[in-house]
Amino acid sequence: MGIIRFLDPAGSVRRGNWMDDAVTFADRTYDLEEITVLPPTDPSKIVCVGLNYEDHAEESGMEVPERPLLFLKPPNTLAAHGDTISLLPGKDEIEYEAELAVVIGEQCRNVDAEDAYDVVEGFTCANDVSNRDDQMVEQNWVRGKAFDNACPLGPVIVPAEDVPEDASIQLRHNGDVVQDSSRAEFIFSIPELIAEITTYMTLEVGDVILTGTPAGVGPLANGDTTEVEIEGVGTLVNEFRAD
Repeated sequence: MGIIRFLDPAGSVRRGNWMDDAVTFADRTYDLEEITVLPPTDPSKIVCVGLNYEDHAEESGMEVPERPLLFLKPPNTLAAHGDTISLLPGKDEIEYEAELAVVIGEQCRNVDAEDAYDVVEGFTCANDVSNRDDQMVEQNWVRGKAFDNACPLGPVIVPAEDVPEDASIQLRHNGDVVQDSSRAEFIFSIPELIAEITTYMTLEVGDVILTGTPAGVGPLANGDTTEVEIEGVGTLVNEFRAD
């Protein structure tokens, strides 16, 4: 199924292969109940792309950008497949956003678009959990996007060539399909995004690019479950609770 990052029964961080209901590392096979699933990468930063689908720009009441709209999520936002995520207290609009995530495989800067996939390790699933209460009233989106566990990621990394160019991207909220689109609907392609981002900053091994979310974003409440499923990648499942 792909590369998984996990804690083995001794508490060591490992990178193995997730196959069906077991994980293999070196000469060992672990049942899923024996391990703790971690985010599949440990990035120095998560570079996010806003409004990369026309339908999401429309539902947000915003114009389609002429160049990629970029913002950052720091490492404290990471959460893993299967984690239960605490919702920020006192907020009315915490929303889910299904996204295809690109994991960088080598340190890079000034990458040409035609060479972009040379620096990609693979793809995974992401949920760009967003605090609209604060996002809508601040310029840099720190409160809106950078709060703890606001970037569930996983469960695995798969090679880019295993994911179709028109791979479906879907989010189910408490079992109901609320986002249903395709990476073919991107405004800016993955090579374009990598070229643009590396014009301004160095990407390190393990860094992540979130490629934007389609229409259908909506609110999260206590007890909710989301499932982000991307064709060729897998399904990221998380529960949410109000402290």
